[in-house]
Amino acid sequence: MARTTPMRLVELMVLKQDINSVVEFLGKRRNFQFQSKVAQVPSEKEENPEEKNKNEDSETLSKLKQACTFLGVEIPTGEEANSLIEKAVCPNEETRTLANQCLASVDKLREKAFAAATELSRVRDANEEAHSFSNLKVPFEELDRLSFLSLKIGKIDPTQLDSLKDAVGERAVIIPLSDENAGDRSKILAASSKRARFSLDTELKKFGFVELEVPKNFQGVPDEVLSSLKAQLEGCEKKVEFINEEKQNVAKTHSDQLKNLVASIGSQIAETKKSLESTELVYRLTGWLPETECHEMMKEMDKITGGRIAIRVYKPSEVLSVMAGEEKVPVRLSHGKFVGAFERLIFSYGSPVYGSIDPTPFVAVFFTLLFGIMFGDAGQGLVFLLLGILMARKVVKVGGWNKFAPIFIAIGISSMIMGMLTGEFFGNEEILKPVVRKITGMFGTPRDQILHLMPNEGGQSITNMFVFFGFTVAVGFFINSIGLIVNITNQFAQNRPGKAIFGKNGISGSVFFWYVVALVVRIAAFHQTPSILDVIVIGVTLLCTAFSEPLARIVEGEKPILENGVGVAVIEGVVEILETVISYLSNSISFIRVGAFALAHAVLGF
Repeated sequence: MARTTPMRLVELMVLKQDINSVVEFLGKRRNFQFQSKVAQVPSEKEENPEEKNKNEDSETLSKLKQACTFLGVEIPTGEEANSLIEKAVCPNEETRTLANQCLASVDKLREKAFAAATELSRVRDANEEAHSFSNLKVPFEELDRLSFLSLKIGKIDPTQLDSLKDAVGERAVIIPLSDENAGDRSKILAASSKRARFSLDTELKKFGFVELEVPKNFQGVPDEVLSSLKAQLEGCEKKVEFINEEKQNVAKTHSDQLKNLVASIGSQIAETKKSLESTELVYRLTGWLPETECHEMMKEMDKITGGRIAIRVYKPSEVLSVMAGEEKVPVRLSHGKFVGAFERLIFSYGSPVYGSIDPTPFVAVFFTLLFGIMFGDAGQGLVFLLLGILMARKVVKVGGWNKFAPIFIAIGISSMIMGMLTGEFFGNEEILKPVVRKITGMFGTPRDQILHLMPNEGGQSITNMFVFFGFTVAVGFFINSIGLIVNITNQFAQNRPGKAIFGKNGISGSVFFWYVVALVVRIAAFHQTPSILDVIVIGVTLLCTAFSEPLARIVEGEKPILENGVGVAVIEGVVEILETVISYLSNSISFIRVGAFALAHAVLGF
């Protein structure tokens, strides 16, 4: 029988100069599971250089992810991330320098984008405020009382214009009113909100602003003010658009570089090194490897380090922490594509114990069989089959579900076979009749259906339906028997002979189950009556099951035999008998539900 993959504990003594290469190699191979160790803290009070680099790398990684978000570069996930990690190298000074250069250019672009967006917002607000009063026919000097916008028109030394803009900042908008090509560039418009007008006046006085008088008969907002605001708004919009184009170009040219830097600096090499036992010159690594891959891995590491590595390999039985029950050997399952697709289903219930029989192949077979029985339709099965093939070829991509493509293919084939037996094709029983009649004709009289599930007026279909229920119970008996055999074998493999021989799932309980089933078949099929031998066998197996705990302690040499006294042992024995009978009965009868699901599917299809 197939068991979990044999594992070996490997101890590596690696020089400090080779540790990065070795850890990087182990990480990319993904088959070395480190033993959990308490991280050693350096005894020196000054900061460890490697710890300092680790902190800097963590900060750099965060900044790189922020840069990716700003540029619209998607941070790799799933298969893409795994591919980049395989190519990644341990962060070094060259990598860190490249990352800092990349971040510096992105930061500069971010500052430009922020400044342009802020300026655009201020100019747009001023433009909208001014245009809201463009058709207001009242004297200009009255606008200061009617508007939320405060306007100042005057003259200033052109050389002080940029300094004035910096001084007022976001509180106001300074707009040149003169043509840049003209000789006089001193006229400006200063616009601010009513709340900021006093602050604006203060700044204007500092730079020698001289306010100009607007004619008293002038009505509304000056046209040159509106046109200047509009021109400045268009200029700001073009500037923002230009920066957005620059962002897109930078994202396109630096996308791969950013992704590689995230994968490289985001690798866990530094964290792994921190948790290793080490001296000033040597690191000690211990971890579990599959036995079949040990030799190849040792050769590769010897080649990487130039022979500067010491390697020791231990069997699980030679590891004291494993023998004392303080550590569990990691479990690895080796399967093909079909059986491997069911591993996730197994691990959702729990991990198999190391050295035990691998249940995955049994689950793969029985899951496929039971699904076909319950969901028998050739047309619907064909849909599952085609979907599985498209998922396997990556034509249809559904994220992590593509790994389950073999399951869809298997249940599709199983459903199609059951559909051919029942003659159903998308619930229609007429389409497959010619095919079924041709197949059945090869073995005798042609029939419209091989298996009748839908009840009709004749009594034959009802009989067939109950025969089908009997078949599903027989399948359940076979599955339960396989489970019992697997459990007994695992108990012996784990050196627990008492539990393997006694108990409801041991030999005594299994013999009881099999003998009772055989007795029922003899009575129903051959009309035999129970004999004294039957009573003795059933009685002995039930007694062994009832007192499984003390009997197991005798076999395994444990004391005391009766931990809680004779009275408690008797009560526990009676409860164990009831539980054994009920559990076997319910586990067997529950498989009638498989037939019920098949019947329900046929009725719903009809």
